[in-house]
Amino acid sequence: MSEQRISGAIDRIERALARIEAQASQQGGDGEIAARHEALKARVSASLSQLDDLIESLEK
Repeated sequence: MSEQRISGAIDRIERALARIEAQASQQGGDGEIAARHEALKARVSASLSQLDDLIESLEK
């Protein structure tokens, strides 16, 4: 995967996460939604870390 495609994918992920965070903040004090949002952020972070490790291994 080219560096430009990787950068584009990361940009799309970051924009999606920003939309999710904006929507979650508009939901107000719903604890269940906030908990689900935090769980989603943790899963996305773990996935991005795995992708980063994979990309790094391919560059070697």
